[in-house]
Amino acid sequence: MQNMSDDTSDGIDDPERCRFGTRSVHAGQSPDPETGAMAPPLYQTTSYVFDDADSAADLYALESEGHIYSRISNPTVQTLERRLASLEGAPGAVATASGMAALDSAVLVLAEAGDNVVLSTDTYGGTTAYFSKTAARRDIETRLVPTLEPEAYEEAIDDDTAFVHVETIGNPSLVTPDFDRLSTIAHDHGVPLVVDNTFATPHLCRPLEHGADVVWESTTKWLHGSGTTVGGILVDGGQFPWGEHGYDEISGQNHAYHDVDFSRDFPDAPLAAAVRFRSTRSLGNQQSPFDAWQTLQGLESLPLRMDKHCENATIVAEYLADHDDVAWVTYPGLESHPTHDNASNYLSDFGGMIAFGLEGGFAAGKRFCEEVEVAQFLANIGDAKTLVIHPASTTHGQLSPEEQKDAGVTPDLVRLSVGIEDPADILADIDAAIETASAAADESRAGTAERSPEERP
Repeated sequence: MQNMSDDTSDGIDDPERCRFGTRSVHAGQSPDPETGAMAPPLYQTTSYVFDDADSAADLYALESEGHIYSRISNPTVQTLERRLASLEGAPGAVATASGMAALDSAVLVLAEAGDNVVLSTDTYGGTTAYFSKTAARRDIETRLVPTLEPEAYEEAIDDDTAFVHVETIGNPSLVTPDFDRLSTIAHDHGVPLVVDNTFATPHLCRPLEHGADVVWESTTKWLHGSGTTVGGILVDGGQFPWGEHGYDEISGQNHAYHDVDFSRDFPDAPLAAAVRFRSTRSLGNQQSPFDAWQTLQGLESLPLRMDKHCENATIVAEYLADHDDVAWVTYPGLESHPTHDNASNYLSDFGGMIAFGLEGGFAAGKRFCEEVEVAQFLANIGDAKTLVIHPASTTHGQLSPEEQKDAGVTPDLVRLSVGIEDPADILADIDAAIETASAAADESRAGTAERSPEERP
């Protein structure tokens, strides 16, 4: 038996043969055998005809390879899985309905009631909320540790730790951890390192090359790049010794399948196989064929777009750093960034995300988001368009003030996802919005100062 996503007949998938830009266009794909069509076909179907009763039984028992039902696998989705596995340098991957679905699918297989997860504090608010509010309902404990303090991970891991989780570029603090050191700590304790690589994409960083065992991403963001299609991907590095550390969903007789051991029967990517047949099959959180087909179109331009995102973000970050009304700016490419050295070591470029605060504080940050015109005020990142949001009142608004602080979210923080527009237009838009927001903040402060103490809020 073999993983549904681990093999293609085309050597273009091989990083030893073809470079990243070529694989982003070709990997996982070959001409359609029926028609010769080169574009990936959209197999918009729920199910697949069996040759006979015995072959149907073999498919359900995982004793032969093939498609049964599109909740489990689909040829169009499979093409996306193979391409992203190739780009991450991995033997297998499973595409899901969203990035959060990829995370949930991993947690279902890796953790059980009574376990804990060691989670870095510089993490997307939705991920933190998932662990603290959703995983907690399954009796899975979350242990938050400062992202840049390796000794804190060491102290937090115990015999019940399921895995360690970090982000390549923290959301929204934009810090990059020391992957080599964290992977060593995790492996010394017999647990895998799981990495959310959404902000970097495999074009800027491949965490598996730095000791990570599992990578997941929201394909909604830069991988697709146009803000039209929600999706996720879970990538299996294929190297973690699951059987040595008691992960019985992946290694050993699986309680849900007669005579199936994913580590034995799917040796290249056993986690991916377990996620496919235990998570997406049961949860129904697979990626749809149409969404996968759409994302494949976006992947063809990924290297070009990422280069432009990084180029524009550098221009904007340097502009903000010199602006009188900007209190502070965070961008991994600036030497002032606290993890600039780590980012320089682990990333090929510094990404398209910037965080900054205005001198006018919380109110000015919110007003800035209302005043932009080229940039769009909405809850997404990684679009071809420049996007902006005020996390303290939106994406991280459900966290307590202390949790916001731990996540690097200050009241004034503005998160800016820099697009691929002409940088002169981006700068003009930002400048006008800053001017209006700062003037409004100044007027508000002046009005408060003029009021008597009894009248002030």
